[in-house]
Amino acid sequence: MVEIATVTTKGQIVIPSNIRNELGLEEGSQVVVSKLEDFIILKKINIADPKDEFRKLTEIGKKHSKKIKIKSEEDVVRKIHEGRKKV
Repeated sequence: MVEIATVTTKGQIVIPSNIRNELGLEEGSQVVVSKLEDFIILKKINIADPKDEFRKLTEIGKKHSKKIKIKSEEDVVRKIHEGRKKV
């Protein structure tokens, strides 16, 4: 389903009612917003405290990074290239 929405001067958009109804989005529903290239991705979430959940996930990521010795962006790029060589 494709719909067109307009961004307001405050940066707000209205999610069309048929999409809200299909997803069960009501006032107070939460969505996570992400960017992928020139796409904006919205995903309905059911987390009591999304910021706390994000902090927990960040800590998991930090521990994993430390375990595999990633300390910088260059380390990430190196790991990507190493992974590509294995494929």
